[in-house]
Amino acid sequence: MYRILIVEDDAVIAKAMRGYLESWGHEAACVEDFRSVLQEFAAYGPQLVLLDISLPFYNGYHWCSEIRKISKVPVIFISSASDNMNIVMAVNMGGDDFLAKPFDLDVLGAKVQAILRRAYDFAGEGSLLEHNGLIFDRERGTVSCGDAQAELTKNEIGILQALFEKKGRTVRRDRLMEKLWQSDSFIDDNTLTVNVARLRKKLEEVGAHDMIKTKKGIGYALD
Repeated sequence: MYRILIVEDDAVIAKAMRGYLESWGHEAACVEDFRSVLQEFAAYGPQLVLLDISLPFYNGYHWCSEIRKISKVPVIFISSASDNMNIVMAVNMGGDDFLAKPFDLDVLGAKVQAILRRAYDFAGEGSLLEHNGLIFDRERGTVSCGDAQAELTKNEIGILQALFEKKGRTVRRDRLMEKLWQSDSFIDDNTLTVNVARLRKKLEEVGAHDMIKTKKGIGYALD
């Protein structure tokens, strides 16, 4: 089973695609806020995107370009504008395939299955996590907010992943030290403090301020 995000503003078409994909055992979701497609993409963590070109506010080319800044997830463009220029533009913007409207759902299913076979050896969890506009790519080891992006060290990735896993709850210092160094006995306690401080600085550099809260004497939490 794969997670598939449908970016289509025609509710009838979107509902039909969602129902068809779910009948094949996939999990599918339709974007609800066309101003925040990237945020919904990051929050859902899909393994395939079905993307219309003509959308409210920003077109599909814009959103494909934004997705490509943070992910290599396959994108299938879907549009009634199926002339050569639009097909070439879709590919140049990072699309993996193009399906012209109107289309038969069985053709959609065949394209989806072909793309998924090429892209994945097995169904895995998405690498993207999102919180209050911050996008954390575990696979690439990056954080981004808007157009700003920063690379993380191995320890910073471990800390941030642990905080995401317990989002809104406090992660104890000893648990973090065990996760990072498989021990809390022979590591200077200040080492963790330094790593958290560096992570905070990188988050602030991309515009995510005051996201990690210190619970004095206990640990840290993602706010």
